[in-house]
Amino acid sequence: MFHHVTVLKEESVKGLNIRPDGIYVDCTLGGAGHSELIASQLGPQGRLIALDQDEAALANARTRLAAYGNIVTLVKSNFRHLKMALRQAGVPESNGVPQVDGVLFDLGVSSPQLDEADRGFSYNLDAELDMRMDRDESLTAKEIVNEWEEREISNILRDYGEEKFARKIAANIVKLREKSPIETTAQLAEIIKSSIPAATRRTGPHPAKRSFQALRIAVNDELGAFREALEQTIDCLKPEGRVAVITFHSLEDRICKTAFAKEVASCSCPPDFPICVCGGGDGRLKLTPRKPILPSEEELEANPRARSSKLRIAEKLG
Repeated sequence: MFHHVTVLKEESVKGLNIRPDGIYVDCTLGGAGHSELIASQLGPQGRLIALDQDEAALANARTRLAAYGNIVTLVKSNFRHLKMALRQAGVPESNGVPQVDGVLFDLGVSSPQLDEADRGFSYNLDAELDMRMDRDESLTAKEIVNEWEEREISNILRDYGEEKFARKIAANIVKLREKSPIETTAQLAEIIKSSIPAATRRTGPHPAKRSFQALRIAVNDELGAFREALEQTIDCLKPEGRVAVITFHSLEDRICKTAFAKEVASCSCPPDFPICVCGGGDGRLKLTPRKPILPSEEELEANPRARSSKLRIAEKLG
């Protein structure tokens, strides 16, 4: 059973300003919570294209979204191939670029991927080191841990996990893999734990959390894929079309914030204005609202995994 608690569902879909006859894209189908809410607001002339790399997510969505019939198109694809996926789905184009009314990103890993041991994402469940969102891809966490150079592993843990003890962890990984390959999540978690001082381990999250996150990002090239997809999204939006992005990691949020800021750099509204009303000068976007939306206390109580989430919304100018 593919059960996933959707984060900031109402806020993000409301932010898309759904038109019943519009064309919308859910770039991160996951448990289909956002997709279902979008589809429920579309009329017979509307359309939803939903992308995911994970066949399990697509299989779940075929059942969950079956009642919406032909207005929903499911596509197995990494969102970095957004334009190609939209062309293959037959989305109308303008000047050679597919045009849609809204795009949603809910970044990170779906709960089933974290909770199912055989996916190899979790430091709490023993399994073969994997961490691939798309199992048709070849690179795994096992390959990185056992074959990449110590400096490369250290850089991954530092840059993607913001791990203070990255060099020590990488050194211990290389030292221990010389004796025998590191093949399971439990083996790796124990190496990471032993590399971090006991005093540090007594506070904060699980000692392996940052390193596992960093390896997952590297295996799936999550930051590179998101950067490419966001650039394509801005091109594909119609005038007054909107993009809503939910991030869970400071690096993802920084990419989104920078991309949006680049497109609204000429905004001259006073800082205390909740939305841009000046039209953004030469920029292609305006922020709606200007600051990120955070989960409510009620949502945090119901779903602790939402704690680090942020929602940013931007609208394409005419």
